[in-house]
Amino acid sequence: MDRRIFCRTAIAAGVAASYPLLGACSRSEPPVASSANTSIRGISFDGAELELEKAALKELGDAMTGPVILSGHPDYDGARSIWNSMHDKRPALIARCLNNEDVSKAVTFAAERDLLVAVRGGGHSWPGKSVCDDGMMIDLSQLTNVTVDTEAQRAVAGGGALLGHLDQASLPHGLVTTAGVVSHTGVGGFTLGGGFGRLNRKYGLAVDNLRSATMITADGKILTVNSDEDADLFWAVRGGGGNFGVATEFEFQLHPFDRNVLSGNIVWPFEQAKDVLEFYAEWSAGLSDEMYVGPVITTTPEGVRIIMTDVVYNGDPATGEKELAPLRAIGTPIADDVIVQDYTVLQTNLDVPFGHGIRSYAKNGMVKAWSQGLVDTMLDADDPRIFIGSHVAGAAVKRVGELDTAFPHRNAEVMIVIAAGWMDPAEDDGLIAACRDYHKALEPHVGGYYTNIDFDGSRAASNYGPAYDRLSHIKGRYDPRNLFRLNSNISPA
Repeated sequence: MDRRIFCRTAIAAGVAASYPLLGACSRSEPPVASSANTSIRGISFDGAELELEKAALKELGDAMTGPVILSGHPDYDGARSIWNSMHDKRPALIARCLNNEDVSKAVTFAAERDLLVAVRGGGHSWPGKSVCDDGMMIDLSQLTNVTVDTEAQRAVAGGGALLGHLDQASLPHGLVTTAGVVSHTGVGGFTLGGGFGRLNRKYGLAVDNLRSATMITADGKILTVNSDEDADLFWAVRGGGGNFGVATEFEFQLHPFDRNVLSGNIVWPFEQAKDVLEFYAEWSAGLSDEMYVGPVITTTPEGVRIIMTDVVYNGDPATGEKELAPLRAIGTPIADDVIVQDYTVLQTNLDVPFGHGIRSYAKNGMVKAWSQGLVDTMLDADDPRIFIGSHVAGAAVKRVGELDTAFPHRNAEVMIVIAAGWMDPAEDDGLIAACRDYHKALEPHVGGYYTNIDFDGSRAASNYGPAYDRLSHIKGRYDPRNLFRLNSNISPA
């Protein structure tokens, strides 16, 4: 096989074996809330059973611009389905919102009845918190518009927009902002949790580029939050996740950018992983802000275990070639496809292997500094069924003050992601256990977790560290009854 073709497809192929696609869900026939002819069962956010009366359902359905979908509607199964099919849940009703007023009415309806609420933006929640059983799903999937102001160098994205929408709108103008590594990820959840991406060493995390947001809080109010208006809430949503309301719009800072960048993958056989990781651990500490290099360990569909690096150099390609040369000299690569090419090639490289319909489980951990112990543990605990990825930070990410935003891991050099993907439900227990075992082995070398991938509410206080008390007080002010609890939950003070 041509080395360039191999490398261009290697990371996708390596994950594709674990992340196959499922077929479309079958659909049945109506109804919607505005034509409800009976009460339906719901559940409170404390787990108590509720009755949602016919009259109240009709009132909500009539008041909203978008439909309120009930079980049996032809769009119900499609609307409730999210990216990770491990989470096959059935909401009592799905409020498909078309504007801020729709969201406000849906939130008010749920709050008045103590109804459990899930918020779906792009539907990419790995732990499945964007859908729930017997509660209300507030569905923002129709709010996908992205507008670009080239003079102000700003982009405004709807709460249901995907990262691909953001790139597609900004790149034709020679502008960009930090976006993640799978283009069908939702802008909303990605941003609220922090927002790692291949440009974050130069431009910072997504939350560092957020200039304002539109929030619908638990009392149904529609707020524009920024550094001048509701500044405490603006601080909290930049890393505090979905704890504080429903975000329906995001305004991002854009940066001048040449979309033809030095980028691609370098691939080695797994037998050379120790040499590659040991070199990377020392070499990566001195990289420029422009250079992003993230290690990945995966297995190809043919069963070949490999290690590779994901490379983007956001600057003059000739300078990037010189900076990358020492890594290229390590071992004997199977392939090297790092060339000057369109930025979206790498930005969409994982879209198919991480496609909708997988069953998947992931853990992660933040690494403050690479060590020999970490490298040895990663290799000793290796399991060919598991995908090991990384999101690289440092540089601009690290230069933001620890408490300037609510994002709690400014001192992390890299986040390690431990994931598996499969089709057969019979494999659930074994592959979940494999991910947990690998993570447990790494625990002595990592600290804290990234809430967008892996969250455990019982550890939220320790994960947010010195930011937690302030977050808790802001939560108490804007959501005192904890309506928005399907997240890495912060207890309201």
